[in-house]
Amino acid sequence: MKKTKILYWTFTGLIVLMDGVMPALTSHTELAKQGISHLGYPDYFRVLLTVFKVTGALLLALPFFKGRIKEWAYAGFTFNFISAAVSHTVVDGFGGQTLFPLVALLILAASYHYYHKLRRQETKRSPNASLQYSLG
Repeated sequence: MKKTKILYWTFTGLIVLMDGVMPALTSHTELAKQGISHLGYPDYFRVLLTVFKVTGALLLALPFFKGRIKEWAYAGFTFNFISAAVSHTVVDGFGGQTLFPLVALLILAASYHYYHKLRRQETKRSPNASLQYSLG
């Protein structure tokens, strides 16, 4: 269980840092504004995306969020990474800008895998955990 926890928090921590903390700190910069307009999106989309990214990162990082709410956070990041890869490919062609969100998607998939593995291990250890898992 210790190995599973370490892997879960490593992958989840990377997602939280890359797609939660960094956007919160840099979304207001000129580079971020130019990047979003380069892809053809309006500026309000940058603000909306930042709010969703920070919220999703909090949902993934805070352990008292479980069940469906965490599943929605994983789904949101999945849509975000796929959309980013498609946007960069359409505007700039296939390259590094396309690969970065796909690598992030792989890290997210690893986090998701270890989240469920950890939950299954917790359920085996505690008979009441299965009830808690299904409720939240």
